Amino acid sequence: MTSASPQAPNPTGLSERYALALLGIVDDLRAAESGAADRIAADLERLFRLWREDAGFRAFVADPRLDGAEQKRAVFAVLERIGIGTEVRNLLGVMIINRRLGLLPEVAAAFGAQLATRRGQQIAAVTTAHGLNDTQRTQIVARLTEAGYSGVQLKETVDPTLLGGLVVRIGSRLYDNSLKSKLQRLQYAMKGAA
Repeated sequence: MTSASPQAPNPTGLSERYALALLGIVDDLRAAESGAADRIAADLERLFRLWREDAGFRAFVADPRLDGAEQKRAVFAVLERIGIGTEVRNLLGVMIINRRLGLLPEVAAAFGAQLATRRGQQIAAVTTAHGLNDTQRTQIVARLTEAGYSGVQLKETVDPTLLGGLVVRIGSRLYDNSLKSKLQRLQYAMKGAA
Protein backbone atom coordinates (compact mmCIF):
# COMPACT_ATOMS: atom_id res chain seq x y z
CA MET A 1 0.00 0.00 0.00
CA THR A 2 1.15 3.51 -0.66
CA SER A 3 0.96 6.22 1.92
CA ALA A 4 -1.28 8.35 -0.28
CA SER A 5 -3.82 5.61 -0.90
CA PRO A 6 -7.39 6.83 -0.60
CA GLN A 7 -10.03 5.03 1.35
CA ALA A 8 -13.03 3.44 -0.29
CA PRO A 9 -16.13 5.58 0.10
CA ASN A 10 -19.13 4.16 1.94
CA PRO A 11 -21.44 2.18 -0.32
CA THR A 12 -24.57 3.86 -1.66
CA GLY A 13 -27.88 2.29 -2.67
CA LEU A 14 -26.79 2.11 -6.30
CA SER A 15 -23.45 0.48 -5.51
CA GLU A 16 -25.27 -2.00 -3.25
CA ARG A 17 -27.45 -3.00 -6.21
CA TYR A 18 -24.44 -3.64 -8.42
CA ALA A 19 -22.83 -5.67 -5.62
CA LEU A 20 -26.03 -7.68 -5.11
CA ALA A 21 -26.22 -8.36 -8.85
CA LEU A 22 -22.67 -9.73 -8.72
CA LEU A 23 -23.62 -11.85 -5.70
CA GLY A 24 -26.54 -13.19 -7.75
CA ILE A 25 -24.03 -14.32 -10.36
CA VAL A 26 -21.99 -15.97 -7.59
CA ASP A 27 -25.13 -17.82 -6.47
CA ASP A 28 -25.79 -18.99 -10.05
CA LEU A 29 -22.19 -20.26 -10.37
CA ARG A 30 -22.12 -21.99 -6.98
CA ALA A 31 -23.43 -25.32 -8.29
CA ALA A 32 -20.88 -25.53 -11.11
CA GLU A 33 -17.92 -23.88 -9.35
CA SER A 34 -17.60 -24.07 -5.57
CA GLY A 35 -14.83 -21.43 -5.41
CA ALA A 36 -16.62 -18.84 -7.55
CA ALA A 37 -17.22 -16.45 -4.65
CA ASP A 38 -13.55 -16.48 -3.65
CA ARG A 39 -12.37 -16.08 -7.24
CA ILE A 40 -14.69 -13.15 -7.94
CA ALA A 41 -13.87 -11.53 -4.58
CA ALA A 42 -10.15 -11.85 -5.39
CA ASP A 43 -10.71 -10.26 -8.81
CA LEU A 44 -12.56 -7.33 -7.25
CA GLU A 45 -9.89 -6.97 -4.56
CA ARG A 46 -7.13 -6.86 -7.21
CA LEU A 47 -9.05 -4.24 -9.15
CA PHE A 48 -9.73 -2.22 -5.99
CA ARG A 49 -6.03 -2.44 -5.03
CA LEU A 50 -5.15 -1.05 -8.46
CA TRP A 51 -7.64 1.79 -7.92
CA ARG A 52 -6.13 2.53 -4.47
CA GLU A 53 -2.49 2.44 -5.55
CA ASP A 54 -2.56 3.93 -9.06
CA ALA A 55 -3.48 7.62 -9.19
CA GLY A 56 -3.70 7.52 -13.00
CA PHE A 57 -6.22 4.68 -12.91
CA ARG A 58 -8.23 6.50 -10.21
CA ALA A 59 -8.33 9.64 -12.34
CA PHE A 60 -9.38 7.61 -15.39
CA VAL A 61 -12.20 5.88 -13.49
CA ALA A 62 -13.48 9.17 -12.08
CA ASP A 63 -13.31 11.15 -15.37
CA PRO A 64 -16.91 11.65 -16.62
CA ARG A 65 -15.74 13.26 -19.89
CA LEU A 66 -14.53 10.02 -21.46
CA ASP A 67 -16.54 8.39 -24.21
CA GLY A 68 -18.10 5.05 -23.21
CA ALA A 69 -16.47 3.08 -26.04
CA GLU A 70 -13.06 4.61 -25.30
CA GLN A 71 -13.49 3.93 -21.59
CA LYS A 72 -14.55 0.32 -22.24
CA ARG A 73 -11.55 -0.38 -24.49
CA ALA A 74 -9.11 1.04 -21.95
CA VAL A 75 -10.69 -0.65 -18.93
CA PHE A 76 -10.90 -4.02 -20.67
CA ALA A 77 -7.21 -3.73 -21.64
CA VAL A 78 -6.35 -3.13 -17.97
CA LEU A 79 -8.57 -6.02 -16.88
CA GLU A 80 -6.87 -8.31 -19.39
CA ARG A 81 -3.42 -7.21 -18.18
CA ILE A 82 -4.14 -7.97 -14.51
CA GLY A 83 -6.10 -11.16 -15.22
CA ILE A 84 -9.63 -10.23 -14.14
CA GLY A 85 -12.32 -12.85 -14.85
CA THR A 86 -15.42 -12.66 -17.00
CA GLU A 87 -17.93 -11.86 -14.24
CA VAL A 88 -16.13 -8.72 -13.02
CA ARG A 89 -15.36 -7.74 -16.61
CA ASN A 90 -19.07 -7.97 -17.47
CA LEU A 91 -20.00 -5.98 -14.36
CA LEU A 92 -17.63 -3.19 -15.37
CA GLY A 93 -19.01 -3.29 -18.91
CA VAL A 94 -22.51 -2.67 -17.54
CA MET A 95 -21.21 0.08 -15.26
CA ILE A 96 -19.52 1.78 -18.22
CA ILE A 97 -22.67 1.56 -20.36
CA ASN A 98 -24.67 3.10 -17.48
CA ARG A 99 -21.95 5.77 -16.96
CA ARG A 100 -21.35 4.48 -13.39
CA LEU A 101 -17.69 3.47 -13.54
CA GLY A 102 -16.97 6.08 -10.86
CA LEU A 103 -18.82 3.80 -8.42
CA LEU A 104 -16.13 1.12 -8.72
CA PRO A 105 -14.69 1.60 -5.20
CA GLU A 106 -18.14 1.64 -3.60
CA VAL A 107 -19.22 -1.48 -5.49
CA ALA A 108 -16.06 -3.32 -4.43
CA ALA A 109 -16.63 -2.30 -0.79
CA ALA A 110 -20.31 -3.27 -0.94
CA PHE A 111 -19.53 -6.66 -2.49
CA GLY A 112 -16.90 -7.39 0.17
CA ALA A 113 -19.29 -6.39 2.96
CA GLN A 114 -22.18 -8.45 1.55
CA LEU A 115 -19.97 -11.51 1.05
CA ALA A 116 -18.54 -11.19 4.56
CA THR A 117 -22.06 -10.94 6.00
CA ARG A 118 -23.10 -14.08 4.13
CA ARG A 119 -20.09 -15.91 5.54
CA GLY A 120 -20.80 -14.74 9.08
CA GLN A 121 -17.72 -12.54 9.09
CA GLN A 122 -17.42 -9.01 10.40
CA ILE A 123 -15.21 -6.51 8.64
CA ALA A 124 -12.96 -4.37 10.79
CA ALA A 125 -11.61 -1.34 8.93
CA VAL A 126 -8.16 -0.75 10.41
CA THR A 127 -6.31 2.47 9.63
CA THR A 128 -2.70 2.78 10.73
CA ALA A 129 0.17 5.20 10.15
CA HIS A 130 2.32 2.33 8.83
CA GLY A 131 1.47 -1.05 7.32
CA LEU A 132 0.71 -3.91 9.72
CA ASN A 133 2.78 -7.07 10.00
CA ASP A 134 1.29 -10.54 10.52
CA THR A 135 1.81 -10.49 14.30
CA GLN A 136 -0.03 -7.17 14.61
CA ARG A 137 -2.89 -8.45 12.45
CA THR A 138 -3.21 -11.55 14.63
CA GLN A 139 -3.21 -9.43 17.80
CA ILE A 140 -5.90 -7.08 16.47
CA VAL A 141 -8.13 -10.00 15.47
CA ALA A 142 -7.56 -11.61 18.90
CA ARG A 143 -8.50 -8.39 20.75
CA LEU A 144 -11.63 -7.94 18.65
CA THR A 145 -12.59 -11.58 19.27
CA GLU A 146 -12.13 -11.01 23.02
CA ALA A 147 -14.41 -7.96 22.69
CA GLY A 148 -17.17 -10.23 21.35
CA TYR A 149 -16.75 -9.97 17.59
CA SER A 150 -16.60 -13.24 15.66
CA GLY A 151 -15.21 -14.08 12.24
CA VAL A 152 -13.29 -10.80 12.04
CA GLN A 153 -11.74 -9.92 8.70
CA LEU A 154 -9.39 -6.91 8.51
CA LYS A 155 -9.52 -4.29 5.76
CA GLU A 156 -6.37 -2.23 6.10
CA THR A 157 -5.58 1.30 5.03
CA VAL A 158 -2.53 3.43 5.69
CA ASP A 159 -2.87 7.06 6.73
CA PRO A 160 0.44 8.66 7.72
CA THR A 161 -1.38 11.64 9.27
CA LEU A 162 -2.29 9.41 12.23
CA LEU A 163 1.39 9.63 13.27
CA GLY A 164 1.11 6.37 15.26
CA GLY A 165 -1.41 4.01 16.82
CA LEU A 166 -4.49 2.86 14.95
CA VAL A 167 -8.16 3.47 14.31
CA VAL A 168 -10.50 0.47 14.13
CA ARG A 169 -14.07 0.68 12.86
CA ILE A 170 -16.18 -2.46 13.19
CA GLY A 171 -19.92 -2.28 12.76
CA SER A 172 -21.10 0.93 14.38
CA ARG A 173 -18.17 1.04 16.83
CA LEU A 174 -15.09 3.19 16.43
CA TYR A 175 -11.94 2.59 18.46
CA ASP A 176 -9.53 5.51 17.98
CA ASN A 177 -6.16 4.94 19.58
CA SER A 178 -4.16 7.12 17.20
CA LEU A 179 -1.49 9.53 18.30
CA LYS A 180 -3.17 12.24 16.24
CA SER A 181 -6.41 11.92 18.25
CA LYS A 182 -4.54 11.80 21.56
CA LEU A 183 -2.74 15.03 20.66
CA GLN A 184 -6.04 16.66 19.63
CA ARG A 185 -7.66 15.67 22.94
CA LEU A 186 -4.67 17.07 24.82
CA GLN A 187 -4.91 20.29 22.83
CA TYR A 188 -8.64 20.65 23.64
CA ALA A 189 -7.95 19.93 27.32
CA MET A 190 -5.24 22.59 27.41
CA LYS A 191 -7.54 25.14 25.75
CA GLY A 192 -10.24 24.36 28.32
CA ALA A 193 -7.80 24.89 31.20
CA ALA A 194 -6.64 28.27 29.89
